[in-house]
Amino acid sequence: MELNICKGNINNISDCEVALSDSELGRRYFSTPGSARKTLEEGFQKEEIYVAVDQNGNCCGFLWIIFKGIFHSFPYIHIVAVKEEMRGLGIGKKLLRFAEDLCFQTTSKIFLVVADFNPDAKRLYEKVGYTEVGLIPSLYRQGINECLMMKAK
Repeated sequence: MELNICKGNINNISDCEVALSDSELGRRYFSTPGSARKTLEEGFQKEEIYVAVDQNGNCCGFLWIIFKGIFHSFPYIHIVAVKEEMRGLGIGKKLLRFAEDLCFQTTSKIFLVVADFNPDAKRLYEKVGYTEVGLIPSLYRQGINECLMMKAK
């Protein structure tokens, strides 16, 4: 699938909201109506969201990178979400590769967390070279543990 990954803007918010809300991450962390949109507004305001757009101009998914998100030194991939009907086509991998190409120009490590309820995402991250470096109990929600993962250049 031919994709263009570029800096997102507020015009992409509805598509990104759908991708996030229709995911297990969205159901667990953004179940309150409007909470996903409010969070995405912050990402677009900070210019930290990149979108994957197909050859027809449709937004298929997005990536949110906080460039100094870990220890005020290393990039943190905050959210990766792909529209439900587009999952399994390699879009998530392409978004991750884009983040790595961008971030490894200026840093030697990238971090992300993945929740214990999301083993498929963890397998994807491991498959593309991320390794578990720690476990953070109840980071965002009580009872949900987050696996801290890192990829080094």
